[in-house]
This record gives sequence, structure tokens and C-alpha cells, in this order.
Amino acid sequence: MIDHFGINCADWETSKAFYDKVLGVLGYTRQMDFQVAVGYGVEGKPDFWIADMSSGDAAGPNREVHIAFQAAGVEAVQAFYDAALDAGAESLHAPRLWPEYHPGYYGAFVRDPDGNNVEAVFHGA
Repeated sequence: MIDHFGINCADWETSKAFYDKVLGVLGYTRQMDFQVAVGYGVEGKPDFWIADMSSGDAAGPNREVHIAFQAAGVEAVQAFYDAALDAGAESLHAPRLWPEYHPGYYGAFVRDPDGNNVEAVFHGA
């Protein structure tokens, strides 16, 4: 069900040092580093992300959370996106390939009623 999730961090340098240390002892390491977001996991698959939200409105007490749900295929990603918009969600990114994440990464992103970034992803497109 859950593919990956992420949190936003107000103190970016402290958060990176903290998660490097505490996840490291559990066997998890940085799998991707985009300078403003770091993904931790194993074997090239980041399952937990932290993002730098040290400036702007997102640094307030109700910073958004990112959660990605596994989808069975590109049709399921499209169905998720269509259902979310029909339910009143804000579109963040329409369904498409995201080759910057990895080949075959197909996802769609919406903002839920509470302001969270919710994604459906299929890894085999």
C-alpha cells in the first residue's frame, strides 16, 4: 500500500545529520540526494524522504506531509488522479513519467483537503 513518504524539515542541516545517524544504525542510507530533498532506504530504493522547508510558508507549524501509494499500473495512477480531482483535490502534477526519479517511474500528485501532498506511483511504466 505505502510506497514511500516524506516529511518537511525546518532545520535542514540538523535534520540531515539526525536522520543520517539514526537511520544509519538501522542499516538505511541516503539513496538519492537532490540537495533540497534526501531519500533514505536500501538497494537504490528510497522509502523515507526529508525535505528542506526552512523558508517560506511551509515552515509553519502545519507543514505538509508527502505520502505515495503504490498503484498497479498507469491506468490506476490515472484513475487515482481523476478520482482525487473529482473529490475536490488540487492538482499538483498530472500523471506522467518522472525519469529523474528512475526509468519507469510514473506518478501523479494532488493536494488533499488538509494540504498534504498525496501521490499514486507505478514503478514499471
